[in-house]
Amino acid sequence: MKILVPVKRVVDPYAKVKPLPDGSGLDVAGVKFDVNPFDEIAVEEAVRMKEADPSVHVTVVSVGTSESEEQLRKALAMGADEAVLVETGDPMDSGVVAAELEAVVRQVQPDLVLMGKQATDDDNNQAGQMLAARLGWPQATFACKIARAGDHIEVTRETDAGEETLRLALPCVVTTDLRLNEPRYIALPGIIKARSKPLAKQARATDARPKSRVTTMAAPPPRAAGRKVASVDELIGALRERGSL
Repeated sequence: MKILVPVKRVVDPYAKVKPLPDGSGLDVAGVKFDVNPFDEIAVEEAVRMKEADPSVHVTVVSVGTSESEEQLRKALAMGADEAVLVETGDPMDSGVVAAELEAVVRQVQPDLVLMGKQATDDDNNQAGQMLAARLGWPQATFACKIARAGDHIEVTRETDAGEETLRLALPCVVTTDLRLNEPRYIALPGIIKARSKPLAKQARATDARPKSRVTTMAAPPPRAAGRKVASVDELIGALRERGSL
């Protein structure tokens, strides 16, 4: 079984960033970057599947600049077998990413694409669904449990009404949610082994262009000072004054 896991280089979720003065983007000077947390969960799940079945082969892929090699090496250190970097500095949105991932899927021929449900930098939650649509594959989003059942995958997914379990024929696309697993701590032996694992670099395979763009970025307005109330009645009255009730 072949598993393909897309990973994205994002600003560390715990880092503090602010917009550039002209609003054209974020000031990331000196800011740490890491693997998108949802993608890291996908890598962890793929590696666990490999540990349960040694015939599983895990390939990680990233679409971005050469700096993304750092995040691919981290995924290799976690236990992935090989990596592919689609090297580009072109502007991208979810549609462009899905188009490039489709080309990689045609190249690698995986049985399962396992990826984070969204990236913490733009929070679009679109690439997985778009990729499944382009491939014509079944998909399950927001997975909190994944179990292999022969030539099918059983996915328990989180919904607004609770949980539901889907049975998908392979090949398919699955996007991961936070409660699927807890990514492992990477020990020194894994980091050393990752240096010798194959990491292929290639150019973009499509001429897809973004259909959306960020026009400006701005910090949220300062939060107003809180107000203490002495009773529930006073709270209700204050909410009514603000038009919240």
